[in-house]
Amino acid sequence: MRYMEIPIQAEGSRDYVRMETYLLDTPTDKIRIKNRPMILICPGGGYEKLSYREGEPVALHFLNQGYHACVLRYSVAPARHPAPLLELGSAMKVIWENAEEWQVDTGKIIVAGFSAGAHLAASLGVFWNRERLHKALGVGKEAAEMLRPAGMILSYPVITSENGISHRGSFENLLGERFSELCGELSIEKQVTKDTPPCFIWHTLNDDTVPVENAFLMMSALKRAGVAAELHVFPKGEHGLSLAGRTVERLDGSGINEQCAQWIRLSDVWLRTIL
Repeated sequence: MRYMEIPIQAEGSRDYVRMETYLLDTPTDKIRIKNRPMILICPGGGYEKLSYREGEPVALHFLNQGYHACVLRYSVAPARHPAPLLELGSAMKVIWENAEEWQVDTGKIIVAGFSAGAHLAASLGVFWNRERLHKALGVGKEAAEMLRPAGMILSYPVITSENGISHRGSFENLLGERFSELCGELSIEKQVTKDTPPCFIWHTLNDDTVPVENAFLMMSALKRAGVAAELHVFPKGEHGLSLAGRTVERLDGSGINEQCAQWIRLSDVWLRTIL
């Protein structure tokens, strides 16, 4: 395996932004595989910080499934929108530009996000074909497909800015003084179209940080748009579970939920169906 840390910079980026890249060895004279899918992971943290538990441990799981993986350490507050989205788009460009050397199947790049990182992943899923994003990234219309994920995995996602069910802190950290101006536009369920990629979503019914209604709204929007989607809701589980197993157990012993830990195996099956 090759591990690389690749700096990613866009307008408004913090200096620490990077893509932590894990590439499986693929000796084509030894095995049938020539190019592998890539899973591009966006950890959560309310656009205030970035979780380790939702980064490398998740990447290692997908490596074990035969995929390349990378973790985007994107800008958080005081950086503001659109910096994180531009960084995610830039990461997609980097993968495409290095696809031959890295042996990546560019038709099989998946974005996976957790909590606020899921909001970021979903933002690319709904905005990938917008001219404003193309201009900001220097992508011509004929090359815009490089920004489109083949699918999205959204774990307990921040989706809506609707009062009472939003995670207001994520939107405040992302938008700052432009909160009132842009919170509606960045409410993802309002931006879903038929061009949004297929989606796998999971959440817990009693999540008291990001209400499960976020997942319901996203699923409803995808269904209305005719986009293939799969939703799993577990009856109990705290927010921020990540893989929900021993590899991500917190110092205080929390972060483990055997029932919720099934989500990653369900996502493995989903990935095989769309890839």
